[in-house]
Amino acid sequence: MSNIRRVGFVGLGDQGGPIAEAISEQGFELHVWARRPASLSAVAAVPHVVHDTVAALAASAELIGLCLRDDSDIWSLLGDQRLLANTAPGTIIVNHGTGDPAEAERIGAHVAEAGALYLDAPVSGGGPGARARTLTTFVGGHSGTFHTARPVFEAFSDTVRLMGPVGAGQLTKLFNNALTITNMKNAEDVLALAEQLGLDLPTLIETIGASSGGSAALRALGTDITPDLAEHLHSLMRKDMQHFAHAVRERGARPDEVLARGEAGASGLVQAARLIARART
Repeated sequence: MSNIRRVGFVGLGDQGGPIAEAISEQGFELHVWARRPASLSAVAAVPHVVHDTVAALAASAELIGLCLRDDSDIWSLLGDQRLLANTAPGTIIVNHGTGDPAEAERIGAHVAEAGALYLDAPVSGGGPGARARTLTTFVGGHSGTFHTARPVFEAFSDTVRLMGPVGAGQLTKLFNNALTITNMKNAEDVLALAEQLGLDLPTLIETIGASSGGSAALRALGTDITPDLAEHLHSLMRKDMQHFAHAVRERGARPDEVLARGEAGASGLVQAARLIARART
């Protein structure tokens, strides 16, 4: 398949909504389905076709992007909601969520048995990156399928890389997240000490962010991660660290120290976000 024209999308959340919007903005014919009608507001500003069922969406698209919470949601969509049964041979199914690399391999094999094509293509940059169209997309899959899908990915990404076969995209994303979350622990610890010394935290974050001590984790704490968002993010961080540890152990290495620091970073996120919010008032 070449020259993708019709793109289906499921998962119009904080990250998926702007991704779908960007796809339509670049001239692709966007087809969407949402469990909750309110979610459709994410694409209200761009041309799109709404489908009543996942099956109807699947029959209308040449590439289907999924931006869901975890692997179990992918399986449910493929089977229970009959996405896979209604895709034409050669349709590309893409998972933009974060999950287990081994599970990605199983999903890829299942999709291939049905005659469709599969890419695991998790993204990094969160909602802000999706809205700015500056996500990084890590892709696992066949090179030919990747090159066919790449123009769609470039609608919302400034960096798109093929990392290897199916599963390699997820593995890369997990290592990225492990670095981010362990760096979050560093930022949390340092900011807590700075608060004890009476330093102006917003100014400190801004200044260090422009210096050698800056990091994506520090920038996120200083801007995007509100206490309410932290309540949501810390459980996702914990999930990602568990996926990371499982993937590393399966490949014969020991993740224990990194896992412990990452879990501590996830646990301290809400407190750190509240500390910074207090400092701004």
